[in-house]
Amino acid sequence: MSPKKSDKLATNILYIVSGMIVLILASLLGYILIRGLPFVSWSFLTSPSKSYQAGGGIGIQLYNSLFLLLITLLISVPISLGAGIYMSEYAGKNRLTDIIRTAIEILSSLPSVVVGLFGFLIFVIQMGYGFSILSGALALTFFNLPILTRNVEESLKAVHYTQREAGLALGLSRWETVTKVVVPEALPGILTGVIISSGRIFGEAAALIYTAGQSAPALDFTNWNPLSVSSPISLFRQAETLAVHIWKINTEGTMPDGAQVSAGASAVLILVVLIFNFGARFIGNRLYKKMTSA
Repeated sequence: MSPKKSDKLATNILYIVSGMIVLILASLLGYILIRGLPFVSWSFLTSPSKSYQAGGGIGIQLYNSLFLLLITLLISVPISLGAGIYMSEYAGKNRLTDIIRTAIEILSSLPSVVVGLFGFLIFVIQMGYGFSILSGALALTFFNLPILTRNVEESLKAVHYTQREAGLALGLSRWETVTKVVVPEALPGILTGVIISSGRIFGEAAALIYTAGQSAPALDFTNWNPLSVSSPISLFRQAETLAVHIWKINTEGTMPDGAQVSAGASAVLILVVLIFNFGARFIGNRLYKKMTSA
């Protein structure tokens, strides 16, 4: 077979494989959305759930998921950004950094159930936070921190060394070069890692069953006391998330319209992840153009 025909055959095979991947993804999304969207309404999105009668919604669970996502990102992103900058720009090649990278690899491969049990033993019991948003956010921080740190490190390393040399040649300090030149240039890659981690956080259930709890107390959105269990901004209240709610509906079987609620909640979960991904990419591109004058 001639090289030209071999190249054409390989290209066609890659197109077929890519098309199969897109088809599988589209089929999965289509099945979930077609099955669940008919049950989604404004009342469904805002009303509280009902365990033993039909007609409940997912309002509190949806809010808990978004609030828990925000708290987890506020904790994990600064830590992973600092760790990634240190590993990429300041840490030398030695035994200590090899141990750190090995530990990161091990942590990134831990099942979420194991992370949840760790969070239950440490944050819920030993530290006394109980089943709460704080316990769930800290457990998810351990769950996502290795992936975020490696993503930040690899994104920074992908920036060409001439960018660093140019910054230093202009009289910038090493820290100024990193923060004003390297990090803005690596922003798209860092943002991709944050988006992937956000999707994992929003759809996580196993780790939160043992840390954030399986109940969703009624919230008073006029109560802004962070120490009150009915306050929407309290970190010390139980918070059943949307993913945990879907799991709970399908395992307990006490809700008369559980199949419809589960289908609708799954469709909402997928839509929120998609909206967050596209929105974060749009904002990230705008920030990248502004910070790099691209």
